[in-house]
Amino acid sequence: QVQLTESGGGSVQAGGSLRLSCAASGNTSCMGWFRQAPGKEREGVAIMHATDGTTRYADSVKGRFTISQDRAKNILYLQMNSLKPEDTAMYYCAADPTDHRWWCTQRLNPGGGDALDYWGKGTLVTISS
Repeated sequence: QVQLTESGGGSVQAGGSLRLSCAASGNTSCMGWFRQAPGKEREGVAIMHATDGTTRYADSVKGRFTISQDRAKNILYLQMNSLKPEDTAMYYCAADPTDHRWWCTQRLNPGGGDALDYWGKGTLVTISS
């Protein structure tokens, strides 16, 4: 069992930046960030096949968000720049031990996150206009 703990959420104005962190209690091969806004379905934001560094992003965040990892410390990051009010959501870290690059990147598809074994409790991001 891997425990995931997110941090770094907060309230910023549009155009600002935040960096989310996810500390994992153990190694996993597939790690990503998901978000859920009030009244909306959960959506995938960014995912990384930790073994080889392959990443995939939702179209809505490409060019603004960057997912990265500190493999030695088992920490996953999400650098969020040029934030918009529509980025307001609870952000969740998720992970899975499955070590398969294609499988991992497909977790970003609608409903794909359901197959990930481990989830954090979330950190709230609020962007004001």
